[in-house]
Amino acid sequence: MKQNNIFFRYFSPVAVQQKLYAAALVALLSSSAYEAEAQVGEPFIHDPSTIALCDGKYYTFGTGEGGIWSEDGWTWQGGAVRPGRGAAPDVLKIGDRYLVAYSATGGGLGGSHRGDVLTMWNKTLDPKSPDFKYTEPVVVASSLDDEDCDAIDAGLLLDPTTGRLWLSYGTYFGFIRLVELDPKTGKRMEGNEPVNIAIDCEATDLIYRNGWYYLLGTHGTCCDGPNSTYNIVVGRSRKITGPYVDNVGREMLQGGGKMVIAANNLKTGPGHFGRYIEEEGVEKMSFHYESDFRQGGRSVLAIRPLLWKNDWPVAGDEFHTGTYEIESERRGYALEIAVDFVRMQRDIEPFWIKPTKPLKNIEPQTLKEVEAEWPKGEVKVRMNDYMFRPHQKWSIMPAGKGGYLGGPYYKICIEGTTRYLTATAQHDVIAKPEFTGEDAQLWRIEQLTDGTYRIMPKAVPGTEKKLALVSLGDCTPGLAPFDFNSDNSKWNFRQQ
Repeated sequence: MKQNNIFFRYFSPVAVQQKLYAAALVALLSSSAYEAEAQVGEPFIHDPSTIALCDGKYYTFGTGEGGIWSEDGWTWQGGAVRPGRGAAPDVLKIGDRYLVAYSATGGGLGGSHRGDVLTMWNKTLDPKSPDFKYTEPVVVASSLDDEDCDAIDAGLLLDPTTGRLWLSYGTYFGFIRLVELDPKTGKRMEGNEPVNIAIDCEATDLIYRNGWYYLLGTHGTCCDGPNSTYNIVVGRSRKITGPYVDNVGREMLQGGGKMVIAANNLKTGPGHFGRYIEEEGVEKMSFHYESDFRQGGRSVLAIRPLLWKNDWPVAGDEFHTGTYEIESERRGYALEIAVDFVRMQRDIEPFWIKPTKPLKNIEPQTLKEVEAEWPKGEVKVRMNDYMFRPHQKWSIMPAGKGGYLGGPYYKICIEGTTRYLTATAQHDVIAKPEFTGEDAQLWRIEQLTDGTYRIMPKAVPGTEKKLALVSLGDCTPGLAPFDFNSDNSKWNFRQQ
């Protein structure tokens, strides 16, 4: 925790406890474009743990006390329970139990480096469950006043290749260290000695993918609101113990690290990375922003798509309200409503004749010029060459009817009309002449790990199967199971 002010982020058992996020709901911004960019409800948290799913609900814990939870992954509220107060927890499901690690420490404040990392178990994260009971915490790492490492900012990884459990910890005030824990007890493996794996960062997390171990660290200054310079960097190694090296060959033990995400879109200080895998090709990264300018400068939970480029993790894009071409990855054809193509009037000289009069701009075709020729009721949807015509331009905005992990449900209509994209019981898509708010008109738009998008209705009439918008043929869209390994399931959005 590199600081340039006097704000306290961490707590020892005897420290004066401070509230780090408000219990009252901050008024939401009225802009629908902003709603599409930030978790809603009460997403106020600092140093969030990796998001965990328990009995259909999402949980994350933060510094101070407790945490927040959500039924849909979009609207958050307080009420998650984590005893021990302290700082910067992490949570990991192992088998049918949840392991929680947290720190009781001064975090280097006032010159003290004394602290402990502790672990405890629970069968459930739902405080209303009869099985909800944390075990007594046990100390798994410690630091003293003369240490060159602070026992704080726990990050957990259960190695999928070996089944071994690892804990990273530490702050700017010294080394980031790695120790091995027992995945059955959560205790430190007997005789295990810590290994130094990085400097010049904190709030680390370890992940594994495609033969690489990745160390995600938070660089910069924290706890200063809009002045915080936190950003998330990464290095990778073929061995869990390192060395972790960035994209230009610098070791993280020498201060290296490739940027994953920095301040953006009036939000500063991204830190405390966590990875959440929904399914193949659909991954999310959780973290906090130290200051969201549009929410009073508060520290808030953030969830972005997690992309992979040349085997490096990259923060995906925020999806914004707007008007788009929706383009199939299969061939590059655009989604459109199936109406007659209206030719534009030509008033130009033949191309083989040298111009004899001044050249004038041709104005694009407008909705007013063609809509009267369209059918009044339901219209089929197809794909075709994109010609920036009115029947190919889709307005996308939050539907105001809940969401999913990291995003709201969207409604999608032809720009300037009330013709809304709708899933049918025949596994087709049509444009209905009005928005009814039915599940078949609520759409998930999720960026995939390769940068393309999945488009999926909340529900398809007549089935409980999860079906996504796919290219059944070059010109034929439909609904079918999502397959990340097929370009038929992938789409791109070109803002107009």
